[in-house]
Amino acid sequence: MLPSLYISHGSPMLLLQPQSPGHQFLKDHGALYEKPKAILVVSAHWETDELKVTTRQEQEIIYDFRGFPDELYQKEYPISGDVRLAERISKLTGAKREEYRGIDHGAWVPLYLMYPDADVPVLQLSLPYKAPPEDLYKIGEGLSDLREEGVLIIGSGAMTHNLKRMQRFSSEVDEQALAAEDWLVKSIEDQNFDNLRNAIEQMPSYKDCHPTNDHWFPIYVALGAAHSEMHLLHRGIEHKSISMLAVRFD
Repeated sequence: MLPSLYISHGSPMLLLQPQSPGHQFLKDHGALYEKPKAILVVSAHWETDELKVTTRQEQEIIYDFRGFPDELYQKEYPISGDVRLAERISKLTGAKREEYRGIDHGAWVPLYLMYPDADVPVLQLSLPYKAPPEDLYKIGEGLSDLREEGVLIIGSGAMTHNLKRMQRFSSEVDEQALAAEDWLVKSIEDQNFDNLRNAIEQMPSYKDCHPTNDHWFPIYVALGAAHSEMHLLHRGIEHKSISMLAVRFD
């Protein structure tokens, strides 16, 4: 059975930074699991009013970022979708089918590194911006059986995401981001699931590390899909305030 994952996707520049520990982690990590039959991603970059799932068979990636080098916009990742799986996810979660949207960088950038052959179908499930953590957790629970069928479920965001404190390529580490990362590492070591479920109240400087919830809340879908054990996969602060922490749920 495949686990579910919460990964921090960082900046789109991650693709062009082989020296980045986050880049190297993602590049190495895909090979650690049996090859998925499909991948379902909940990304911070697709927030909707109602829950939706992509249903395109001929999938395309979205360059949903601005101001980066031309090389990034020339990257291609020719993935496919899976219409039948999308219909099943719709039935399991009540998600409305979205026929026109492609895959945003919160999904395709890390997958480009994890599965460079682009030979695994990819679907996205949206992040309902009004949904509280407990509702997202229940969505994950509804998807749990897919793991037994070879579907890798990924929540993609950032363990800390204060862009006002970010300094590109800085070697400095923001103290509040580090304190939040330390808190999550300790929670994982202690198998303290309640801490994660109540992160808004328990995480040090939550509102400073997450001025908006979008980059943290994908973790609740991953957590709902698998919640017997959790394991730290990677940690580290990049660009001063962006934690690249990743965790596996079994």
